[in-house]
Amino acid sequence: MPPRHTVKPNASAAPLSSLADAATPRSPTVPLDEVDRQILVLLSQDSRRSQRALARELGMSAPAVGERIGRLERLGVIRGYGVRLDWSAAGFPMTVYLIITAVQGYQQSAIVEKIANIPELEELNIVTGAIDILARFRVRDHAHLRQLIMEHIWKIEGVHRTETSLSILDIEAENLVAGLLSTPAAGPE
Repeated sequence: MPPRHTVKPNASAAPLSSLADAATPRSPTVPLDEVDRQILVLLSQDSRRSQRALARELGMSAPAVGERIGRLERLGVIRGYGVRLDWSAAGFPMTVYLIITAVQGYQQSAIVEKIANIPELEELNIVTGAIDILARFRVRDHAHLRQLIMEHIWKIEGVHRTETSLSILDIEAENLVAGLLSTPAAGPE
């Protein structure tokens, strides 16, 4: 399996300088009108909904809806369609947060690259403050967690310190897309 992310560390560079290579690129803001917002909200509720069904709900023609969706895909607003899993049912009931601090001055991109290629990784964030990296993993049980930490994380050169937090309750936003896009964003005052 090829690596999920590749970063080329530069030993003489500042510790954070090559992290931009691993970052998800920021897209320019795309102006969304009310119809675009409605399409996104409806697709967030059921991404398998047909263009014909969307057109009926929006009072538009199916080709017009198809053109809108195509435009939103081309502009990168819609990055893909996927499946939402019940992780417990899939055998990975534990959410684990690892707080990772790098050795001061160490090229963090090398650490990020190694963590990004761990299969159990769900999300990886470079953060400000007293810590450097916040990683969220999915594991089967405590033995799996122990293996993840001891055989992967602690063996990464440049990791100075880790702190582990177990999620005792996962509460997902009901529908983040609908919550944020149901009403137009307020402009600058």
